[in-house]
Amino acid sequence: MSGDPVIRVRGLRTAFGSHVVHDDLDLDLRRGEILGVVGGSGTGKSVLLRAIVGLEATQAGSIEVLGRQIGALSGDDRRALEQRWGVMFQDGALFSALTVRENVEVPLRAVPSLTDAQREGLAELKVSMAGLPWKANADFPADLSGGMRKRAGLARALALDPEILFLDEPTAGLDPIGATAFDRLIVTLRDALNLSVFLVTHDLDTLHACCDRVAVLAERRVLTTGTMADMLTVDHPWVHEYFHGPRARAATGKE
Repeated sequence: MSGDPVIRVRGLRTAFGSHVVHDDLDLDLRRGEILGVVGGSGTGKSVLLRAIVGLEATQAGSIEVLGRQIGALSGDDRRALEQRWGVMFQDGALFSALTVRENVEVPLRAVPSLTDAQREGLAELKVSMAGLPWKANADFPADLSGGMRKRAGLARALALDPEILFLDEPTAGLDPIGATAFDRLIVTLRDALNLSVFLVTHDLDTLHACCDRVAVLAERRVLTTGTMADMLTVDHPWVHEYFHGPRARAATGKE
């Protein structure tokens, strides 16, 4: 991976009325890395993701993605940039009335040069890449387990061959075996597709299995950023409790 940032956030402020979520927040996602974003409840991990992709309003600061300032783009330029990233939301955000394949086809409909057969074939390929069986293409979201819905959401996020992948709590609600398999899939896809991954999580096992660096949200900003080894040396109460507590010992194998 290079030091070249594909996402550069500076001085970000987000608020809901008088409640300030982020204030003067800075963050970089480097090309080719998996960055884990963690923090306590209410620190705005998902809000930060949604702000970067333009689903939450910001009050101050700048967000640069792939060299383009988000706030300065016209409608067409903004839509072109959005096709260079994919988002997997925590609940999958699938259309209940569409099959898995039809859900994955939705972003592909933005490519007018594709025939129906090409679009269907590409969607089926993405479903396979996400680790779902062939029969899942014809299933509706209600027919799927929680883990399979997440994989269907991942397939849709991959539909347009993105350069950046946003994942919001990808292993939340999964059993340990399913979560481990999903962690491995994320790393495999990053390596195979040369992705840069912005991963919101609370799962220490995912941080250990996937992430090159970790960014900790606290006190309305990114408190610290570094490797998992770096996190063990941070002298801050929440960071120390999170990375040294009982669950941390389980994740690291320490007694």
